[in-house]
Amino acid sequence: MQTDIDPRSLIGRKAFDRNGNKIGTVDEVYLDDATGIPEWAAVRTGLFSRDAFVPLAPSDLLADGLHIPFERALIKDAPDFGVGRHLSPEQELQLYRHYSLTLPPPTPQDTDFGRLAGQEGT
Repeated sequence: MQTDIDPRSLIGRKAFDRNGNKIGTVDEVYLDDATGIPEWAAVRTGLFSRDAFVPLAPSDLLADGLHIPFERALIKDAPDFGVGRHLSPEQELQLYRHYSLTLPPPTPQDTDFGRLAGQEGT
């Protein structure tokens, strides 16, 4: 995904799985505390308004929304940590494992991932 995009512009966008099926709407965007790069999005799914965390790095932002290169079932089974809170390093590790993603190299500041939800000061 483009790293120069304003993460707030993702909020409210439709999210699709690898087959083009709509899975929900982007609810929040989480940034890496060390780099400020958008890393995760919480996607509001289904009737019961559950949030599924999805990785942004392998996803594509197209005109119709965010396209996530994973199956709908895997996305819907992603850990739900609730939105509006900081992702801990342990929670992020769970997400990397869930999606079978390679962990990023450690940063000098010891990676601790943060959140940006279009709301400042939370």
